[in-house]
Amino acid sequence: MDVTPAESKASYQEIKDWGLAHTGLKVSCLYIAQVKAKHGIIERECYNKAKTEGNRVPKCPQEKERAIEEALRHFQMI
Repeated sequence: MDVTPAESKASYQEIKDWGLAHTGLKVSCLYIAQVKAKHGIIERECYNKAKTEGNRVPKCPQEKERAIEEALRHFQMI
C-alpha cells in the first residue's frame, strides 16, 4: 500500500519528542511552525490568529531552530 504525502510527514508531537530525546531541548509548536514556514513547508492557515494587531510573537532562538531543523532532516521533511 502506498503512503500518502501527509502520512510520510512527522507530526508536531513527533518533532517535539525527537528534539527532546536527541538535543535535550523542549521546542514549542510555535517555533516548529516558524521553522517550517522558513523552509517553505506551509500546511494551512492558522485558525487561532490574534484578533488585534501589534501583538508580540517570540522568535525562535538559534539553538532551538537548529534542533528543529535536525528533526525535520531526520524525518526527511527538508
